[in-house]
Amino acid sequence: MPEGHTIHRIARDHRVWFSGQTISLTSPQGRFGAEARTLDGCRLQDVTARGKHLFYHWSPQEIVHIHLGLYGKFRIHKNPAPEPRGAVRVRMVGQERSFDLNGPTCCELIDAEKFVAIKNRLGQDPLCKDACPETLWQRMSRSRSAIGTLLLNQSVIAGVGNIYRAEILFLLGIHPETPANQLSREQFDCLWELTGNLLKTGVKYNRIITVDPGLFNKPLSKLKSSERLCVYKQSNCRNCNTKIEDWLLGNRKIFACSKCQKMRS
Repeated sequence: MPEGHTIHRIARDHRVWFSGQTISLTSPQGRFGAEARTLDGCRLQDVTARGKHLFYHWSPQEIVHIHLGLYGKFRIHKNPAPEPRGAVRVRMVGQERSFDLNGPTCCELIDAEKFVAIKNRLGQDPLCKDACPETLWQRMSRSRSAIGTLLLNQSVIAGVGNIYRAEILFLLGIHPETPANQLSREQFDCLWELTGNLLKTGVKYNRIITVDPGLFNKPLSKLKSSERLCVYKQSNCRNCNTKIEDWLLGNRKIFACSKCQKMRS
């Protein structure tokens, strides 16, 4: 499933490519047919993201909400677009570009009230201007749940997925099973800042990169997939060469270094 950086990058690109334009909207598959007919020929005002959710704003009361889930995928075309491939839920055609959306978990037309409700059920998104780290701190400081579990909870912090949680905790030297309420305020502040910085890097390069820029002596954009991460699915720790351990935490496999991320007593 795409993590938050991917969704914010899509929102950024689609805002540039389609917002302010009169859009042709269809549903070749048919499952979004009635909604597409309602919006076809309307002007797209904006595209925004929160966590792993995308919102296409046509008017204050007409918003398309998309959650890609495990299988959702956008295909971008230069106009004229080719024939739809597969079960295309939505085809959006702008002035110069088009996209096809296949296989999303959620694709629905919502109003302003539901838009607010979706935002309110999500946690703080470090990539959103209205994010409130103090609210997140209050939530974490009261929780006995493992920090590695909380980081996957989208109602606590939105946009962090399995890769980012492993990388963030490794870089901070925090054991994934540390109860969240045992983190100091200093540790939390570092976690919030690091998370935001890593997500911003992800948006910029359209991929998750967590290693130090000087580690391989080449630009981040030139890193191979095997070089971009510190701990996730790595065999040995990049810092101390200790074998990386993995186990299930929050129903997902976590990766950590037992030497660099010791559990505090």
